[in-house]
Amino acid sequence: MSAPLLIADNLAKFYGARTGCRDVSFTLDAGEVLAIVGESGSGKTTLLNLLSGRLAPDEGTTSYQMRDGETRDLASLSEAERRYLARTDWGFVHQDAAQGLRMNVSAGGNIGERLMGIGDRHYGNIRAVAEDWLKRVEIDPSRIDDRPTAYSGGMRQRLQIARNLVTAPRLVFMDEPTGGLDVSVQARLLDLIRGLVADLGLAVVLVTHDLAVARLLSHRVLVMKNGEVIESGLTDRVLDDPQAPYTQLLVSSVLAA
Repeated sequence: MSAPLLIADNLAKFYGARTGCRDVSFTLDAGEVLAIVGESGSGKTTLLNLLSGRLAPDEGTTSYQMRDGETRDLASLSEAERRYLARTDWGFVHQDAAQGLRMNVSAGGNIGERLMGIGDRHYGNIRAVAEDWLKRVEIDPSRIDDRPTAYSGGMRQRLQIARNLVTAPRLVFMDEPTGGLDVSVQARLLDLIRGLVADLGLAVVLVTHDLAVARLLSHRVLVMKNGEVIESGLTDRVLDDPQAPYTQLLVSSVLAA
């Protein structure tokens, strides 16, 4: 049995007297999609930032299985190792695509920048790969020289996904990737994400307040409240037969909507 790709062990983060999250432990296997759900302020984003190394924990550890098979505590990595990991083996899809794109650089440049980060210097190859990825995320390759400022919100999000996936990462963090988009745009983007995750065998940690998104994309779910995981398990089991009163309330509010 292969070792987990990501291990969270008793993670905790405090902001003075306020708890960001505490006592969070789980493992994530290669190719598995884990959704972290809960209301605003439940600790979802804090946990995501701890897992992705954007925040240092006050307690506990996050460990990752490197490509050489060694599992390393993120805290033991040098700054250069963390930066390289973030631009090669990991992706991070923000809710606001402007946070994950260079808005004054062309679409092709946004994608090519990640390739250059892993050593590709051949302009023709970089442009060809960028065009291919624009097609994969349903953007007309003729828009390759346009800047993201000329793109719609849905197109920006698809470009951000292409930028993240071009280096063939094994793990992608997604923070409300369909939030703020029109319903029809959300549906198209969700279908795209689901297809890419399956085709590429990606492991994903997905933060969402939308249980329908969690059901569509994830294998397992963690339900958070006040910084703690109050229920976890296979997505269909948790959403079809919630045990915790808070989870029951979340599910019933969706059904009543």
